[in-house]
Amino acid sequence: MTNLSLPARFPTPPLFREDLDHVLAHTCDLWPEARGQSFFITGGTGFFGMWLLETFAHTNDTLGLGMRATILTRNAMAFAQKSPRLARRADLTFVEGDVRTFDFMPLRANAPFRYIIHAATSASAKLNAEAPREMLDTIIAGTRRVLDFAAQPIIGTRKLLLTSSGAVYGRQPPGMTHIPETYVGAPDPLDPSSAYGIGKRTAEHMCVIDGALYGYEIKIARCFAFVGPHLPLDAHFAIGNFIRDALTGSIIRVNGDGTPYRSYLYAADLAIWLWTILFRGESNRAYNVGSAEQHSIKEIARDVSRIAGKACSVAIANQPVPGASASRYIPDVNRIRLELGLTEMHSLDKSLLRTIHWLSQTHGDAKQ
Repeated sequence: MTNLSLPARFPTPPLFREDLDHVLAHTCDLWPEARGQSFFITGGTGFFGMWLLETFAHTNDTLGLGMRATILTRNAMAFAQKSPRLARRADLTFVEGDVRTFDFMPLRANAPFRYIIHAATSASAKLNAEAPREMLDTIIAGTRRVLDFAAQPIIGTRKLLLTSSGAVYGRQPPGMTHIPETYVGAPDPLDPSSAYGIGKRTAEHMCVIDGALYGYEIKIARCFAFVGPHLPLDAHFAIGNFIRDALTGSIIRVNGDGTPYRSYLYAADLAIWLWTILFRGESNRAYNVGSAEQHSIKEIARDVSRIAGKACSVAIANQPVPGASASRYIPDVNRIRLELGLTEMHSLDKSLLRTIHWLSQTHGDAKQ
């Protein structure tokens, strides 16, 4: 049976003021160095991007920093329909282009860009499975284009943040509960579905080469899984699919046996971590970004049903294989905790409650 679709309503509401204030309270000492400076952001209209732009705008308004950001987007008109509040802000400029081929010339007028955030290329399981060559090309060619842009003297790059992925580690070994940055495993190069992980791994290497060559700092965030407002409900993210099913009053369907372990960092904490890595992270050093609080997929589905208050039943497609090890995708976050003083400040229950409340405004409730 196919799950009900749940189209979003536009325009989307702003993020909760409490979340915006939470991010500002935990990043306020980072921003003075960026007073009057300009940022260039790719991927600024997706899940990560919306949190970066909204927290950037809130910080700029609250602290009066006079910062500006130029955002590369594939469709400026579509974004304006999604978020007219952000689209009409004077401190945000939206420029259309493909990350692989965008024109440098229109951007030079807004230079220098002291800070670059390369967050383009979504973790699309569908694209990775059906068109791995396109996925790999988008990551590598897009990163090459951004790095060529950053290398121009007129751009004046000081710090570049790459949003990489935990996929660079390949499959997490059965005996490893949390995967550290020091793990030297890698995706299988003979498996076409490794395109995303290999692409991100290559992008990291490209960045550190160019950073050393052109003299700017490279910050790398290896991102795992997240939950929060703006979470896509029609992508491959299990937690988003569960929330979609709950909002429509449908059966929450778990593909597989429900035994894999996952963790989810709330998006407000994600924003804090990304801004902190950009400003304070050590150059050429990767930081895992995610939650260490692990739950089985079956438990997560039941948590969504409980917190949504719909009494939705949970259907698990397969029975667990006796004696089989459960797969995991869980980061070790000790490095970011010890070196940058960052911790996750939202439990999964609280994260789900806030996410479901916000998404019920943007997607409605098909059973109301």
